[in-house]
Formats: sequence, C-alpha cells, structure tokens
Amino acid sequence: MSGKANAIIAQSGGPTAVINSSACGVIQEAINCGKIGKVFGSENGILGVLKEDIFDITAEKPQTIDALKRTPAAAIGSCRYKLKSLDKSRADYERIIDVFKAHDIHYFFYCGGNDSMDTADKVNKLAAEMKYELICVGVPKTIDNDLAFTDHCPGYGSVAKYVATCAMNAGRDTEALYTTDTCSILEVMGRNAGWIAAATGLARRERQDAPHLIYLPESPFTFEQLIRDVRETLKEFKRVFIVCGEGLRDEKGQYITADSGKLGTDSFGHVQLGGIAETLKAVIEKEVGIKTRFNKPGTNQRSAMHFASFTDVNEAYMVGIAAVRMAMQNVSGKMITLVRQAGAKYICTTGTATLSDVANGEKKVPREYINKEGNGVTSAMLDYVRPLVMGEAAVTIGNDGLPVYMRFEKYFVAKKLPAYM
Repeated sequence: MSGKANAIIAQSGGPTAVINSSACGVIQEAINCGKIGKVFGSENGILGVLKEDIFDITAEKPQTIDALKRTPAAAIGSCRYKLKSLDKSRADYERIIDVFKAHDIHYFFYCGGNDSMDTADKVNKLAAEMKYELICVGVPKTIDNDLAFTDHCPGYGSVAKYVATCAMNAGRDTEALYTTDTCSILEVMGRNAGWIAAATGLARRERQDAPHLIYLPESPFTFEQLIRDVRETLKEFKRVFIVCGEGLRDEKGQYITADSGKLGTDSFGHVQLGGIAETLKAVIEKEVGIKTRFNKPGTNQRSAMHFASFTDVNEAYMVGIAAVRMAMQNVSGKMITLVRQAGAKYICTTGTATLSDVANGEKKVPREYINKEGNGVTSAMLDYVRPLVMGEAAVTIGNDGLPVYMRFEKYFVAKKLPAYM
C-alpha cells in the first residue's frame, strides 16, 4: 500500500465488556504506525458504511481513545444487519466500496462474530474483483466463544467471570433460604453453544456449592432427566441450583423454547427463543412440588465492565494491535486468532485464520468438557476456562462512587455520495 491511506473500524453484533479494548488496540496502533492517514469509525457497524455515517477518530482526544479499554459495550456503535450473498445483495457491497473510494479508505477492520467475518470476507473478495486496493482484517468478538479456529474469543473471559460469580452469589442466597426458596435457576446467554453456562462450573469449589446442575445446548435435554436430577439433588443438599443456556435442545435438536417459530426471527435470521428459565420453573414446581425462582443477567453479563477479566481486556487489546500489524504487511482476508501455548503456565499469543473459514465454522463445547450424565462439566472444562477469568480490569471510579466511561465526540465527515438508505 503506497502513501498514507485511511483506515476504518466498525463493530457488529452484541457488545461485550472488551470489544472496545480491541478497538483501542486497532486505533492506537493505526495512529502510531506512521503508515495510515486518518482512522475513521463507522457508526453502527456496516450500516454506518452503507449510510456514509463515518466519523474521524483521529480527531478525538488521546485520553478518550485510551479510555476505551475501561468502557463496556460498543463505543463506535454496533448493529445487527446481515448482508446477503454477493449475488443477492451486490449493490450493498458495491456501495461499501464506493464509500471507501470516496474517503480514500484502504484498510477495513471489522470487529464481530461469524456473520461479521462473512461480511468482511465478501467485501474483501469484491474489492479484489473490482481491483480496488483494500486490506480487510477481522477482529474476533463474541461472548458465546463459538468462533472456530481460535482457542477462545475476546469477551468470553469476562462473561465467564461474571456469570460464575452470579452463580456463586445467588447460590448462597438459595442456601440461606432453602426452607422456603428451594430451587433457583440461572439462565445465561448461549444460543447454540454452552460455553457461558459451562463457565459457571468454576463457582463449585466444594460439592455443596452452586451450581448443582448445568445444562448446555450440546447435550440433548429432556424434562424426565430434569425431574430426576432435581429430586436426586434435593435428597443430597435439600436445595437445588440450576444453570441453563438459553438454547437448550431436545433429543431431536429442536429448541425447547422456540415455540415452533411463533416468536419469529431476529435481524440475523436466527429463531427467537422464549424463556427457558420460566419453562423449567413451571415443570419443577408442577412435577417436584418445590418453590422455584429464576434469575436472568440479560445484557448485564456481556457489559459488566466493573468485573471484567484483566486477562480478557489485555488479550482483546493485543488482538487489535495484531490486526493492524498484519495489515501493515499487506495481508488481507484474515481474522486474528488467540493461540494458547502448550505447557502448565498459561501463555497466549496471536495467530490468523481465513475469513471464509471462520464465517462457515462454529465451535461448540466438546464432549470431553461435559460430564457423562449431561448435567454438568468436567475438570477439563474448568482447566480450559480458569486462566481466562484471571485478574480484575482497571476501571476509573468517579466522585459519585460509580464507574466513569468514555464517549466519542463523533466528528462526522462530510458525505460525498448520494443517500443510499
């Protein structure tokens, strides 16, 4: 790449506690490398490119950019907009290239999951076809930890730390009041992969500790087993604490709470799920006859910066830096990965994977991480996740005792193209 071309960074999908840390790594390294002109931000992911809603991040104060590492969610702005195939939506992709041309953008960094990597891959291929010089690099992000070709995903360590602590705290609540509130259910995110639910196994330091039962989408779920498991746990502890992923499936692979599609689909085309916790509560109260409560951390679990993993923040930042350094070598069509080195001591470095491979892959919890009964996790799972939750991220606390988060001024650049959407 000759000259100082501009770069653009965009964020997509559900926010995390550390997606901004990755953005910080990209932005700071892009500014400091001396080979990039301006760094633009695309407001609300790929939608911002299509609408030409882009702002100049290099005009922001350095301390504002640095504070990204201590701010949750997606400060640049995210979206859930899925572009179709090149054949069906070629006009959208050509519009993206036109916007890049208009603003001399030749580096595209896209932070997101599978669908985002698919978009980056298609943009990369069309740019090559149109002979437009463009470097496309994927920056991994997802609390679900389901991206293939990476040991784990930035964002997962922090949500694992948070939900495990939620299980620990709520478990003690159930223990204190088991004579009246006998059963508690913690429903966590995880549509197809149970990595988040599995991480709560860290909370069970002793056999009596919560959670007593953990159900993952990878293990076929039956209400008969649930009732049996609850009754057996009651005999041993006089109380029951259950963790379940939102995407539990039956023996036929159907979502337990998809309600036959009556709830519709989201903007990515995924079936909307109902409340698995409410369903389990109703069955337990009817069949076992004990009072049951449920908790749902909701979006708190993915934006809990106040209890984010220090390891996660650092690795997310490292991934952002690696993305720019790879781009400076004129390598395109790749996503940065996290690579766990062999050995007793946890050491993590970065690698790469092809965007198209990541887009078409999905990493689920392996069978050896799930106990033989299908209602808990093994020591191998705990060994996998334990290093990822280590340390507490530094958060700035204000005079009011609450965290202080940054917000971009967003100096939008003048639009050069006709309105598109």
